[in-house]
Amino acid sequence: MGSTRRSFSEEYKREAVGFVLAGGRSVAEVARNIGVHEMTLGRWVKKAKDSEEPAVPADGPLGESERLELIRLREQAKNDKAAIAELQMQVEFAKKVATWFAKGKQ
Repeated sequence: MGSTRRSFSEEYKREAVGFVLAGGRSVAEVARNIGVHEMTLGRWVKKAKDSEEPAVPADGPLGESERLELIRLREQAKNDKAAIAELQMQVEFAKKVATWFAKGKQ
């Protein structure tokens, strides 16, 4: 005995995906309510999300808040690099002092 495969119209799929994305409901809840397998609805939602174009392209111009955040993060990275260099110098000095004390105890 073969099983019959159900087919759904594109409009039905869009409405089901809309319940998940716009309605703020979970895939499992919507799938249960409309009588569709959770995996099937999950694929529809993933396909819809993938087909949406990003609002701002990744290589687009930065907004004012993004530019300020970038400047802040670059400054923080520079400060972090300086702190790391300082700590590395302290570790090297501590190694030399430990070696000097170890030699003196013999």
